[in-house]
Amino acid sequence: MATVTFAGDEGVRRVAAHGTPDGPFPGGCEDSLYAAVLARGEVCVIPDVTADPAMAADPPGGTGVRFFAAAPITVPDGRCVGSVNVMDVRPRQAADEDVSALRDLAALVTDELELRLAASRTLATERGLRADAERLARTLQQTLVPHTLPEVPGLRTAAAYHPVSVDEVGGDFYDLFPLDGNRWAFFLGDVCGKGADAAVLTSLVRYTLRAAAVYDPDPCAVLANLDAVLQQEHAGQVMPPPYCTAVFGVLDPVAGGFEVTLAGGGHPPSLVVRAAGAVEAVHPEGGQLIGILRDPYFAQVSTRLGPGDALLLYTDGLTEARTGTGARLDEEGLAAHLAAAAPTSADGLLATVHKLITTLGDGVSDDTAVLALSVPARSTGVSSEEPQCSTTTV
Repeated sequence: MATVTFAGDEGVRRVAAHGTPDGPFPGGCEDSLYAAVLARGEVCVIPDVTADPAMAADPPGGTGVRFFAAAPITVPDGRCVGSVNVMDVRPRQAADEDVSALRDLAALVTDELELRLAASRTLATERGLRADAERLARTLQQTLVPHTLPEVPGLRTAAAYHPVSVDEVGGDFYDLFPLDGNRWAFFLGDVCGKGADAAVLTSLVRYTLRAAAVYDPDPCAVLANLDAVLQQEHAGQVMPPPYCTAVFGVLDPVAGGFEVTLAGGGHPPSLVVRAAGAVEAVHPEGGQLIGILRDPYFAQVSTRLGPGDALLLYTDGLTEARTGTGARLDEEGLAAHLAAAAPTSADGLLATVHKLITTLGDGVSDDTAVLALSVPARSTGVSSEEPQCSTTTV
């Protein structure tokens, strides 16, 4: 018979056995035999257990064990934590080569134990580092998008950020803030890359857009100023300069709704869901990437949001997602999903997008930011002086 045993608070625990009855030996015999090994701290050989004085107080009884030999399992700090044991039902002697083989077996078990302990410690360390990284990523990501959106009189607003990986900071960003008078500015975009470098660039882009809008709120001028800052920030670098896409808009209150002026820089079209159910793409013609091209061209376009109308801005993580057939969702597919849910509100748009992302599952391979604006329909009974807003991170 053979066993590998370890000592614990509740006595001896078998981790491997061959030829032994199930469960511990009755009468505490196995504990006593192990105690003999622990006390000696070296290979222990008992030719006849019944004749050994150390076993007199705890005889083997009906176990049938007569011969017992064991080699200690010793960890680097010198503690004996277990043993490799061989037993027989008749007395016998152990030759030198038998003792040496038993010692070698115990050394193999010790090596395996050390490997498993090292792997366990490494895993625990990696889990701790991963948890720290996830906390840092969440904290950093929260600084790149507003915690809540401000209340805009006569407008409902909602935003969401859908990260693909919780431990990696993405480059998506959005914001909504007041300008002079009753006007409001908003933007949404995506910088190239991920991680710390993308976070630094995202922070620069977000606060540059805010500052540029205060200086000159014309949407094309805002994007041109952002482009100039990025070009200057990375001038002289050998590596390809980082860039971003963005859409910047200004809201002007008008009777029954808002006049919206949008400028785009290489960003996917915004979508307007009309109260009657139609979905329209609002896309300035020719807007180019920001920060990477010499003398880029930016364009702007205007539209009006009336009662029941809603506007959706999104990053390309949504439209580049793969459907069940393997094809990209694209703007047409997104528009079809929005049309099926029309008419809708800002919160309704977010619910539709969230359901779509959930349905696509693993087909979504990039982070997605969404910003929705809507004018309450007259039939809802919601006063234009009672704004509603929400911000969601999923």
